[in-house]
Amino acid sequence: MTDPLAPEQRSALMARVKQRDTKPELFVRRQLHARGWRYRVNVRGIPGTPDIVFAKLGAVVFIHGCFWHGHNCRLCKLPKTRSDFWADKLSQNRLRDERKRDHLMSDGWRVLTVWQCELLDAGLIERIELFLGETAKVAVENI
Repeated sequence: MTDPLAPEQRSALMARVKQRDTKPELFVRRQLHARGWRYRVNVRGIPGTPDIVFAKLGAVVFIHGCFWHGHNCRLCKLPKTRSDFWADKLSQNRLRDERKRDHLMSDGWRVLTVWQCELLDAGLIERIELFLGETAKVAVENI
């Protein structure tokens, strides 16, 4: 099956895919802010440009879209056209994510990844707060 869009149209469509301030990111950020957490977003000086950075706690949170980061869930289905291209692309994205996570961890950061499919989980924000609370304990112990 061929792509129904011309290459220029496909390029314009793909260029509109947001890299920051996505709906999943905004949802998590609003929930955390409402609970009193303060953070920075998309800090370029940190490897991988994490979505949410808690610098004082030495913690970062990535909020990954299931399709673009190749999560093994119902939201990540390979397109029927150019499936070899997409399988390779998503595999490379997963490898890049792993390298960035490893780099951050070797630099002393604690890393949490939140998947788009987890947004419906009622306990998601509590899980993030538990992660941040554990991070805060580690930060206090190191002082």
